[in-house]
Amino acid sequence: MALIDIKLPRSWAKALQIPRSATPKMQQLKVLKKLLKKARFTEFGQKYLFDKILLSRHPAKSFQNTLPVFNYETIYKKWWYRAMEGKPDVCWPGIIKFFALSSGTSESASKYIPITKDLIKANTLTSLRQLISLASYNNVPKKYVGKGWLMLGGSTHLQKSATYYAGDLSGIQAKNIPFWFQGMYKPGRKIAKVKDWSEKLEEIVERAPEWDIAFLVGVPAWVQLCMEKVIERYNLKHIHEIWPNLAFYVHGGVALAPYKQGFNKLLGKPITFIETYLASEGFLAFQNRQDAKGMKLAINNNIFFEFVPFDENNFDSDGNMVEHPETLMIHEVELHKNYALLISTNAGTWRYLIGDTIQFVDIEKSEIIITGRTRHFLSLVGEHLSVDNMNTAVQMVSNEMNISIREFTVTGIPYGQLFAHHWYIATDDEVDAEELRVRIDEKLKELNDDYVVERKHALKEIFLDVLSEDVFMDFMKAKGKVGGQHKFPRVLKGSMLEDWQVFLAKYQPANIKI
Repeated sequence: MALIDIKLPRSWAKALQIPRSATPKMQQLKVLKKLLKKARFTEFGQKYLFDKILLSRHPAKSFQNTLPVFNYETIYKKWWYRAMEGKPDVCWPGIIKFFALSSGTSESASKYIPITKDLIKANTLTSLRQLISLASYNNVPKKYVGKGWLMLGGSTHLQKSATYYAGDLSGIQAKNIPFWFQGMYKPGRKIAKVKDWSEKLEEIVERAPEWDIAFLVGVPAWVQLCMEKVIERYNLKHIHEIWPNLAFYVHGGVALAPYKQGFNKLLGKPITFIETYLASEGFLAFQNRQDAKGMKLAINNNIFFEFVPFDENNFDSDGNMVEHPETLMIHEVELHKNYALLISTNAGTWRYLIGDTIQFVDIEKSEIIITGRTRHFLSLVGEHLSVDNMNTAVQMVSNEMNISIREFTVTGIPYGQLFAHHWYIATDDEVDAEELRVRIDEKLKELNDDYVVERKHALKEIFLDVLSEDVFMDFMKAKGKVGGQHKFPRVLKGSMLEDWQVFLAKYQPANIKI
């Protein structure tokens, strides 16, 4: 069954239509007005005068001038906690029945992100738009879209409280998949309900020969582990011996670059890699063509975007946003500048700092790349080292040395009266740790001018430990962050760093190479 054979309900087909003449600014203004109109009778809408904003001459500017900016702590303490208690019409009409559990990659306590039926439908619409746009290009075979989609997400067996259900967004989304997609969805409802990741993985491996998989969907580390187990169980040379029609991998959450080398070793033929930006708060962007420089922001669905320049005027040295930051709309941004994202959505998320930093690589097409997190960067002494710099350096070095680096993380440490960076690299390939350290350091100097300057002055040393891949996996297990949307943090700070150091001190020495 090809994409064009999928019979969509009329309401869905109509929602997928986009006026071709609408500029990004026009599309975003339309989204904002729709959100304000829908939420104007909520407590939040009444407090912040949504009716008045809608009647103003410049609704977007009035919106920015009237509402404060929020992070998770501020919006939860003032608003969302009451929605969790079952109170209706707090930040979005009705009762919020689902909350996505999201602890990001650094905080230990779970965040509860509201998920509405409107948001679930919007996420599905954005997924369809991505498929339709990809299928319109000749180099993407349309015949594969109707085959099996193996989606490695969280359990659909959600935690039940008195007033809501909670779990990974992937589990909530899978629990609410539309009827016309159920035939393609794997591993199916029964396996999807399994909470224990190891048990779920074993059941997927057991059923693997029964499925004709064309699409893999999930976080790179867990998808790679799944393929390795299938190959091992059935004594295969590569994954295409069991899934000959596997043609696409839909990935997101973390940059694929560090995993690419290891991924390709598991394949029998090239596949198409499709990048998505699906956060717990919504489906923000997607790759809509193979030659795209980045991902296209979903500006015409349910998210109103604002962009905060990621600089010392708007953020402190720990990545905390100031109370009144400079905020820009989509028509006011510039190429290749780092911005932190504020989003307003149809789940009662208003001017919310999502925590990611992005750059525009094509303003006309509204295409962006993710460059890191507001709190996941290293700038002890002004080196301004982004996660994007780190990913690129690791990819370049792994290609040059022909090794697979599945995971890595970095932290900043005191060194005498100055400072140093400490890298932890996960690879099971034979590698000279000193050569790896030098090469990564040199690549970062090529990529980042500030890094070059500080390596001559206050950033006096680089340390690097090579660990087995099991060390990283076992740490995630110890933290209860296995499978689903869980990612290992690229930068370790605070309590997460302390837990990591304690874990390494107690870990089996045989798994620590250097």
